[in-house]
Amino acid sequence: MNAPATLQVPAATEGENDGSHYLRAITDMADRGHVVTHDALYTDKGIKLLDKGTRVDGRLYDRLVKHKLRGRIEDHLTAQDMVSVQTLVEVASAQCESDTLAYLLVHTLEGMTAARLLAPVRAMLLPAAIAFKLTVMREQYPALFAHSVRVMLVSVYLGIRSGWSERQCVPLAAAALLHDMGSLHMDPVWHDPANKITGVGRKQLLAHPVTSMLIAREQNIYPRSVEQAILEHHEHMDGSGYPRGLRGDQISPMGQILLTAEVVAAFFEKYADQAPAQRLSLTLKLNHRKFPSDLVACLLPLLQIRAVQGDVQASHGDVEHCVTQLAQAFDDWESRRAGPPPVQPPQEGQEEAQACVIVGQRLAALQKSLFESGTHPRQLTDMIPLLQGDAQGMAELALLVQEALWQLQRIVNVTYSQWPGLPDSPEPGDIAVMRWRDACAARLAQEPMTAAS
Repeated sequence: MNAPATLQVPAATEGENDGSHYLRAITDMADRGHVVTHDALYTDKGIKLLDKGTRVDGRLYDRLVKHKLRGRIEDHLTAQDMVSVQTLVEVASAQCESDTLAYLLVHTLEGMTAARLLAPVRAMLLPAAIAFKLTVMREQYPALFAHSVRVMLVSVYLGIRSGWSERQCVPLAAAALLHDMGSLHMDPVWHDPANKITGVGRKQLLAHPVTSMLIAREQNIYPRSVEQAILEHHEHMDGSGYPRGLRGDQISPMGQILLTAEVVAAFFEKYADQAPAQRLSLTLKLNHRKFPSDLVACLLPLLQIRAVQGDVQASHGDVEHCVTQLAQAFDDWESRRAGPPPVQPPQEGQEEAQACVIVGQRLAALQKSLFESGTHPRQLTDMIPLLQGDAQGMAELALLVQEALWQLQRIVNVTYSQWPGLPDSPEPGDIAVMRWRDACAARLAQEPMTAAS
């Protein structure tokens, strides 16, 4: 049944894209494969654009992009070798055999089998419009398609480990599979790992959970819980996620599984040859407030397998440099916040700028977590010399420091995407944030040790 309209969509991100990137992906796919209209295609004003049975290719892009279409374009097209439920089962089965993460899911828990993970997938509903979109994803963005299947398997695993029945895991599998469908509507530069998008360009990233949720809603067959979980797959338990900044139990049970599975899959993809299990284990421990504790407890035994730990190489100088980066960021913020008062101080009772408050809170939370893990720059001054010659100890410290730098980068990114108008603001708090973030971004751009994205 269709979900109620009570699920709130963030107004700032609704309708962010015009569909041109998705349309380009379709026509590019059509240049290499057989895509035809299975009924006539009309504009919203009733003008016929394409007859039934018309072969689609890249030459039609300019014609199609000029018009608002009647209905969704995927409702009028069919492609050769469309993705089906059986296709998904076959791809997921292959991952269970050859993919490191999927293999661990199946082979490290007694009673867990590939058949058990795949049972909810076999029972999923896959309407033609979604099958077409998944086909575009598979053909144009194969890494994103593999990621979606991987998140689906991790989600079902976490659902089973949490005591969910096979029937309950069916909508969970669907939500996980569709969670990044909105990425098809983003600029293709987002799919190139060599490009690092910062500043206001990150606005599309904040929009994609909303777009994905709306795509699921349009199908009129998925329960509200699926829509809600898709919308929540980048939230965090401590409120630092997006698009709504939800906290704790404000995030649905299915959403909590998706946000955890998203992080798990991302680490194994980004660090495939660089100790992904060890990196993820340290990240989950360091960020214990961000992720559901019960789901983390399900994952930690999985990540202790020595065979997948690998080796992390880190020099004494690199670690010292990263610690200095963190210390400079924290000290710089304190000095800017404690700087001289503005020429015209705010009137009595006027609240501090929102950006300044939130950045201050997030930096304080980061410093607190570093103190709790013993890796705050003030604590490491005497520790690093003691690790000379201890390759394993230095590697573990490097992973923790890299994770802290990643969190610092996230705070910087938020200031660009959430408050693009900072350069034009006269507020002293906004000015402090802008100058801090620009200085911090310049230092991080020179960072030799890669942080998680």
